[in-house]
Amino acid sequence: MTRGKLILIEGLDRTGKSTQSEKIVKELGDEVVLFKFPERSTPIGGLINQYLTDRSFDLPPQSIHLLFSANRWEVNAKICSLLESGKHVVLDRYVYSGVAYSAAKQIPGMDISWCLNPDKGLVKPDLTLFLSNQDSSSLQDRDGYGEERYEKAAFQKKVRETFFQVFDAIPDDNRVIVDVTGKSIEQVFDTIMPLVRKVLGNNSEDYLYF
Repeated sequence: MTRGKLILIEGLDRTGKSTQSEKIVKELGDEVVLFKFPERSTPIGGLINQYLTDRSFDLPPQSIHLLFSANRWEVNAKICSLLESGKHVVLDRYVYSGVAYSAAKQIPGMDISWCLNPDKGLVKPDLTLFLSNQDSSSLQDRDGYGEERYEKAAFQKKVRETFFQVFDAIPDDNRVIVDVTGKSIEQVFDTIMPLVRKVLGNNSEDYLYF
């Protein structure tokens, strides 16, 4: 049986990641399973959700970073099992977000290398699509923006810069940057879906790892 493919949708908050992930799943139907990170239904995910939504619940930056990584490891075996069964898996956020958001805080000792270490050994996506919005100020106009801890324009700008530093630090031939500035949902989908289908048609059985 040909293994399934791992497709990752990355980007800043409110750039359409969840919308595009859900559209891919709807397009592919039973062939694909969607995971959104953080996976808030797990024990660790519950702590992360409290941290993101309750500003009175504070944790050291090192601790919350390790919790985000542990959350990915919580469901790693399930993702790999699905891939081995021939199912495709779509991820809404993954390792790149975990590293970029933490490194952007510029905490002494928490550089990109430190932030990546807990995720080493996780499966790399067969395709990473980074949704890039050149006009970060427009994100503030979206419904619900600012409800979670990291949804602040200045911090999002820093995260965007850090994402590209992370990309430089983690070589990946399967990563595509998609400019979504001023584009409709359908225009973005029409751009990314051919890329997804191309990867799904690749019969390679090899896994790559962070």
